[in-house]
Amino acid sequence: MLAVVFWLIIITLGYAALCAGAPFGRCRRCRGFGFLIHKARSGRLIRGKNCRRCGASGIRLRLGRRAWNFWARAHRDSNR
Repeated sequence: MLAVVFWLIIITLGYAALCAGAPFGRCRRCRGFGFLIHKARSGRLIRGKNCRRCGASGIRLRLGRRAWNFWARAHRDSNR
């Protein structure tokens, strides 16, 4: 039981360090390209429309960083 708690703490701290060091990840829908990829009728890959989820940037804000930003904004606004 103690080993499970230890590993959960290690994983949580590692994810927090990842969110602090690299707050943006690749968009899951377009895989970081910024646009969708389609196959032509011949089987060749062609560029599709811009990705609507990431706004054609190819990056997204990680969930942990989004939670941190929410907490920091709430803390800042409550102390004004």
